[in-house]
Amino acid sequence: MASEETQTRNHPDVRDPAASGGEATRTSSTRAWTTRLVVVGIMLSALNLRPAITSLGALLEEVRDGLGMSGSVAGLLTSVPPLCFAVFGVMAPRLARRFGPAAVVCAGMAAIAAGLIIRPYAGGTPGFLAASALALMGIAVSNVLMPVIVKRWFPDRVGSMTGAYSMALALGTSTAAAVTVPVTDALGGHWQSGLAVWAAVAAAAVLPWLPVLRNRSASPDAVQGDPGAAPRGEAQTPALRITRSRTAWALAVFFGLQATAAYITMGWMAQIFRDAGVSAGTAGLLLAVTMVMGVPLAFVIPRLATRLPQQGPIVLALGVCGLIGYAGLYAAPAGGAWVWALLLGVSNCAFPLALTMVGMRARSGPGVAQLSAFAQSTGYLISIPGPLLVGVLYQHSGGWGQPIVLMIALMIPQMAMGWLAGRDRTVEDEAAAR
Repeated sequence: MASEETQTRNHPDVRDPAASGGEATRTSSTRAWTTRLVVVGIMLSALNLRPAITSLGALLEEVRDGLGMSGSVAGLLTSVPPLCFAVFGVMAPRLARRFGPAAVVCAGMAAIAAGLIIRPYAGGTPGFLAASALALMGIAVSNVLMPVIVKRWFPDRVGSMTGAYSMALALGTSTAAAVTVPVTDALGGHWQSGLAVWAAVAAAAVLPWLPVLRNRSASPDAVQGDPGAAPRGEAQTPALRITRSRTAWALAVFFGLQATAAYITMGWMAQIFRDAGVSAGTAGLLLAVTMVMGVPLAFVIPRLATRLPQQGPIVLALGVCGLIGYAGLYAAPAGGAWVWALLLGVSNCAFPLALTMVGMRARSGPGVAQLSAFAQSTGYLISIPGPLLVGVLYQHSGGWGQPIVLMIALMIPQMAMGWLAGRDRTVEDEAAAR
């Protein structure tokens, strides 16, 4: 007859308290280690969400010459990022439901690495554009899902983790703009090498996610459910007729125009300075200064915005900085280059302001989600023609006068729509009243 000890060991329904305690300790240790890997994965992934764009901006002249690319096609290239963000970003929630957010972000980092290593050696403009689209697809889905991962793994530290993630994003943006030209020179002066080197950074971002995917049992979803799930009853809330809201449309247009300015800046500003006689290395540093302004202001502006009943004054202040910066680029691009770069960096912080207003212009969780999807998808579609039009005007006019006038002209409706979007009202009330 088997002893009680043997029965305890072999019977699946009888557990040894010491063994259970050991198992709990191991599970806790595994979960803690996995959480650290998630932190590393978030930081490395955030670093890779913009270098594909700003590294190209720093070497755009060399890429155009090397591929025989016209100004119009170069403008098309600078329009690809918002197009990919609008098209592929919509796919992210569906992919996350099927495969999990971490798996999709891991695949996104792999797509970025593949696109960045392929595009310099694709052998022509069509291949360069296709490989760029692959990298941008990875950026698009990762961009959407990173906040979801933060909420799932760190529900009690969303603010601090989002701040760290935003700083890493800005750091990657500015670093790529600043060091791409020096790295290219160090690698023999070939623009292909200067662009391809960023694939290594993206490949490194894949590594932390692999053990996270293997240890799915350590996921917070496996232990306590999905912290990002909607509260009971919210999922049954009827969908808003969001297109009936004037505030939703104003916010979408404001988002689109600020994105237009941002992608024109990332794609063309270094070239504007270079055509004015600024060296390639200094032009990259100027672009980096513009991008890095988003690090401190991304913390300050949202906090200030939430303390004000209306955000219109902040919109106007950022817009005035943009108008002065563009006017400076028109009148004396080289003479006051550092001042114009700083002012345009401040102006481009309309992005965190737009995201903050999304959360303030709706009362419910589903309302915020619906408004965010509408404003961002519509806004990115609105932003597509801007960089392309800048390239066309630059090619046909032979200078930067007309493109800069266009940038100044677009800033006026951006300020007007931002003022309307910043009024103290909600999309739920407007949608119900119409």
